[in-house]
Amino acid sequence: MAAADNSQSDGSSSLRRSSDLTRFRLAPNPGPMSLDGTNSYIIGAPGSGHVAVVDPGPADERHLAVLAAAGTVDVVLITHRHADHTEASARFHQLTGAPVRAASAEHCHGGEPLTDGEVLTAGGVEIRVVATPGHTSDSVCFHLPGDGPVGSVLTGDTILGRGTTVLDYPDGRLGDYLASLDRLEALGPAILLPAHGPVLPALDEKCREYRDHREQRLDQIRAALKNLGPDASISAVTDAVYPDVDPSVRWAAETSVAAQLDYLRS
Repeated sequence: MAAADNSQSDGSSSLRRSSDLTRFRLAPNPGPMSLDGTNSYIIGAPGSGHVAVVDPGPADERHLAVLAAAGTVDVVLITHRHADHTEASARFHQLTGAPVRAASAEHCHGGEPLTDGEVLTAGGVEIRVVATPGHTSDSVCFHLPGDGPVGSVLTGDTILGRGTTVLDYPDGRLGDYLASLDRLEALGPAILLPAHGPVLPALDEKCREYRDHREQRLDQIRAALKNLGPDASISAVTDAVYPDVDPSVRWAAETSVAAQLDYLRS
C-alpha cells in the first residue's frame, strides 16, 4: 500500500482513509517534535456505525467534534502518555461517554488500564494490544490483524512515518526499545500507521531500518567516547555526534545521547 497523503488544509473536517479499517485526522498541533501534528485515528468496520478512537490529541474542540461525529465511540485508546496524544482525553470522554484506556492508569478515564496481549473488539474490529516500551515506559501499539491482507499496526511514537523516535530517557530506555522493535518486526509486513508523519508499508522493513540506525548511532557514540574518554559528558558527546543539531531540538539530541550512554555503560 502506498503511503497516505498526510496533508490537510486548515479547517478541514474530513477524515482520510489510511487502511481498510482505519481513517485519520491530522490534529492542528505542528511543531519540531510533532512534525505536521498528531494523527488521531478512527478504527471501524465499514457500515458498523461504531468506532474506536486512538490518540484524540490536543484539546482542540473542532478536532474533537470531527472525531466524535465519526460514529458511536466504543472506546478511546492511548498509545502513550505525552500531552500531544493525551491532552484531550478527559474532554473527549465527556463528549462521547466512551472509556479512555491507556497502559498508565493516570491517563484512563472511565476505563481500565490496558494490558500486554489483551484482545478487544471495538468498531467491529479485533484490536490486539502490544506493549512496546522504549520511547516511553508506557508505550503500546495496536495490531489490527484483520486490516486487509497483511494487517496494520498503529505505532504511536514507537515508529514514525518520517524521521526517528526520541527515547524519553530516563523513562524510555534503549534496551527496551530494541526489544520492542523485535516484537513489532515479528508482526510482518503490516501497514504502519504512525502518530506522526505519513502512513507507510512494510512494518518489518521499517523496524530493521530503525535498528540499523540505532546501531550506527551507537558506533558513533563509541567513537566519540574513544576520543573524549569513557567519562565524557552528555553535552560533549552530543557535540561530537550531532554537530549541526538545531538549537530548538538540542534537548532531544541530548536525551537520545543520554539513553545510548546508559545502554553502553550498563
